[in-house]
Formats: sequence, structure tokens, C-alpha cells
Amino acid sequence: MKENVYRTYKCSEIREENVGEEIKLAGWVDTIRDLGGVLFIDLRDQYGITQVVVSGDEEKVDFASKIPVESTISVSGKVRLRDEETVNMSLETGTVELFADKIEILGKRTKGLPFEIANNRNVREDLRLEYRFLDLRARKNLENLKLRAELIQFLRAQMVEQGFLEVQTPILTSSSPEGARDYLVPSRMYPGKFYALPQAPQQFKQLLMVSGIDKYFQIAPCFRDEDARADRSPGEFYQLDMEMAFATQEDVFTVMEEVIYNTFTKFSDKKVAEHPFPRIPYNEAMLKYGTDKPDLRNPLVIKDVTNIFEKLDIKVFNGKIVRTITLPNGAEATRTFYDGMVDFAIEECKAKGLAWLKVNDDRTLQGPIAKLIPDEAREELLTQTDTKAGDSIFFIAEHKGLVEKLAGEIRKEIGIRQNLIDDSVYKFCWIVDFPMYEIADNGKLEFCHNPFSMPQGGLEVLNTKDPLDVYAYQYDIVCNGIELSSGAVRNHDPEIMIKAFEIAGYTEEEIMNRFSALFNAFHYGAPPHAGIAPGVDRMLMLLTGEESIREVIAFPMNSKAQDLLMGAPGNVTDKQLREVHIKLDLK
Repeated sequence: MKENVYRTYKCSEIREENVGEEIKLAGWVDTIRDLGGVLFIDLRDQYGITQVVVSGDEEKVDFASKIPVESTISVSGKVRLRDEETVNMSLETGTVELFADKIEILGKRTKGLPFEIANNRNVREDLRLEYRFLDLRARKNLENLKLRAELIQFLRAQMVEQGFLEVQTPILTSSSPEGARDYLVPSRMYPGKFYALPQAPQQFKQLLMVSGIDKYFQIAPCFRDEDARADRSPGEFYQLDMEMAFATQEDVFTVMEEVIYNTFTKFSDKKVAEHPFPRIPYNEAMLKYGTDKPDLRNPLVIKDVTNIFEKLDIKVFNGKIVRTITLPNGAEATRTFYDGMVDFAIEECKAKGLAWLKVNDDRTLQGPIAKLIPDEAREELLTQTDTKAGDSIFFIAEHKGLVEKLAGEIRKEIGIRQNLIDDSVYKFCWIVDFPMYEIADNGKLEFCHNPFSMPQGGLEVLNTKDPLDVYAYQYDIVCNGIELSSGAVRNHDPEIMIKAFEIAGYTEEEIMNRFSALFNAFHYGAPPHAGIAPGVDRMLMLLTGEESIREVIAFPMNSKAQDLLMGAPGNVTDKQLREVHIKLDLK
């Protein structure tokens, strides 16, 4: 390291070859151990820890003993070998130490610590976020930030290598319906008008395609006013945004599979399932896994047996869709397990109940509803569900829309409780063939996925098919039950765009007003184009094994969308409000 006023080496760099050398280190006082006339200070910086020894000079020892931990100091002295019995092989510098000749306090801690840095994960999150500058000093958090930087650099390098051009798109833009609430910014110059922070660079990336850019990407900030989840940060998040001209769905898959595979292989020791990743149609995913974000590490598969129970008069199943989950060797599970699953279904999933059966060695059934199933139906059930002697079956009966959700949650919980999830692997898949439209809670048609997607079959299917039977060139990439990204082949034809939005209840005038730039651009020779945008934060969450996405973000909001460190959202002055022509009505 270049000579510096405060340090000549980083705290991770000194080794046995430095023994006898006069050096200078700077960092934070991690711990102080007073052994009576001899002090041991663990000095910490971003890179590592070096043990500093203070002894001999009583005044110097007394001075060092009174330095508050987490203060910053600069230490000059000579490197020496540690005594053999004090070697610490868990540290890179564990065979050497710095014998202090001079210690200078650079930044003294004058307030009490709100929590121990080393035990920060045992502290309630809101306190950690309020003192995030302290929380980030913890080694795990520093490692997460370092990994974030390296991952973004690696993603950028891969995209450039594949011929993508990095382009930054605006942060202040217009409001557009993209699935979440906008963050609005009032205009000072234009009273009553607002900018919006982009939920994604969706329209700009498509406009770049019309502009003649062949392959675009950026590490894009996105802003959505939506509720937090373990895998979703409220407010701001980042994605690897990309778009390709003259491209199909498969072209996007080819690019992204290589990028994702290379990234997860580089930054994790876990096995990464080979690509091409499985393609699973949306309807198949909802049937087999009960979700469009399936965790393929879980081997359990949901089967539909409605046709069997339509012929039987079993009250709890009558008039309902019936799905099953077969648990191999489930007959060995205890009654406590089955009772626990019933409680989970009722209490956590709000189901009306959960039926189950064990299959005996002679293929007879044992369980609460065994007597209700005649022999002929029993054989049909075992065959259709591929259930063998020694297995067990769970039954979920509900109406369409709810039965999928319940079956998916129960499949996931069985996998967890029976230790069926292989945590040593990343398993990816593409969910494809999303419906173009769905019925909203208000009974009206709305877009199921991305409103800018191309319907499969183009204008003809929009004119001739029931909207609920129309599929779109839309796709998600999923890893271990977490959606990494959504993407689509875009609708670049004005006529198809008008019809697609018309079906969802928009007039041509509304399209021209809300998407004027894009709609206008498509009249000037737009190329077919497709893209996707994997979430950087979610990749990091998977790679680090963190349970909350906030652990991989430097300064996240809390689960209530508050920045506790900076005090946002906060009050502004009346003068600021007047400048943007806003009057508050807080009644």
C-alpha cells in the first residue's frame, strides 16, 4: 500500500515476511483485552483484523486501556511473530502481531453503543436500521456489500462481452400503470403536474429499440410504492435491465441463462443446475406446484383427482376441485406430523380442513376418510396419483383460484417439515405461456402480467378468441421458489396494442394519452423486440442465504417503508410546499 499519513498497510495484509518491519495501521478498535500490564487490541478495518500489543510503557498502556471500543486509531510499531500458543489461524494475520510504539486516536467514540457490533443479528431490525452506519461495520454486512459490488461488476462485464450497450434512462418521468403505485414528484414550474419515479425503465427500453439500439442493458434503479416482503424491498430496488431488437423469447433465454448460470457458479459453492433451464407453462405450474414460483428442489407434485371424487358422494369434496399431494414413505410419519399439518392448513392457510390417508402394505387405506372411498375408487386414486404402499396422500378441496394457493402452501410446508428441500443446489426454471388476461376482484378483465406483451397469435387471436384463452409471450425466471425476473416479447404493433388495451378496458384516446411516446414511436418502424430484468437484490439474497432482502442493501427502508436513519419520509417546510404548489389536507 502507498505511504499514507494514517497507515502503510491494511489490517489484513501483514504476514510473516513483514516481521521486523516498522509499519502503521489504522482502523476501528474491535476489542481490548487487558491482561494486567499487557493490552491486546484487535484492530479492524474493511479488509480484516490485526492484533496490536501494547506493553512495557505504563503510561502508554494506561492510555490505550481507556480508548473506547469502536473508536478509530492509528498505530505505529514493529511487526513480530505471535507466541506459538497465541497463533489464531482463523485470521489471515493470525501468526503475527503489531507491537505498538505510538497510538493516535483519530475519531473517539463519545456515545454509548446501541448494540454490540459483533452480535448485531440478535438486535431488533428497526434499531439496526436506525444506526445502520454501525450495523454495516459487522463483518457479515461488509461481506454482503463487497459481494454486491463484485456481482454488479460481473453482470456488467458479461453483458458488455455479449455486445450489449449500457444506457442510462431517466429517473424523473411520467406516470404509467405498471402494477404498483408510483412515487410522485410535484413540478415547481408546472403547477398541478407531477413527475413519477420509474417503476421500471419499461417504456424507455422499448423506445431504445425503436431508436436503433440493438442490445441494451443497465443496472437500473426501480421505484415502487408497494408493501414489503421478505424478498421485496419497499421503495427502491435494482435490476439487470436488458432488451434485444429482432429477438424472440428463446433469444432472451439463451442470453440470460448463460449470465445467470455463470453468476451463480462464480459466487456460490452450491451446485447450479445446468441450462437450458426447464420451461414450465403457467397452467402446468399452477397445477403441479400450486404457484407460478415453484421451488423445484421440493420433489412433491400436486395431482388433480376431481374426476374421481365427482363420482363419489363425499360431502367435504362435493362441487369442489380436489388436488392431492403424495408423500413417499409417508406412512412412516407420526400422527403428530399429520395433526400438525392439519393445524397448519387451518390456522396458517385459513383452509377449512386437510384430509389425509396412509397406504398400507396391502394397498388398503388408513385415515380419517378411508371408509368413504370404495375399492374401485381407491385403485383409481392410487394409480392416478402414482401412490405406492407405504406412501401417504394429502387432499385439498376448494374452488378454482383458492385450491391452487392452498395446495402450493401445503406442498411447501410438507417439504420443509419432512426435510425434502435440497439446500445444496440452485434450481432454475422458466415459467412461460402466461394468460394475457385475468378476471380482477371487481369482475372486470385486466392484464395478467405485462401490459406491453405480444399476444401469441397476434391480432387474430384478439379478434377471435375468448380473452381468457389468449396467451402471451411472457415469462418469469424462478430460482428455488423466488421469482428473479419477469420479461416478455413486446407488443410493437400499434394496431395490436390498441386492441389488446381495448379488451382490458382502455380506449384508444387513453392509450395515446398514457403511452403517447411509445404509441407514437411504434408508427415509425419498430423492430420486434424482447427483454427481461432479473432483480439484483434477489440474486444477492439467494447467494448469501439471507432471509430478508434488506440484509443485502446498504441503506434499506424498514418493512413499513421508513428510512429510520435519515428520517424519511419526513416533514418539509411550508416554503417548500408553496414552491411546488401543494397544500396539505391531513384531515
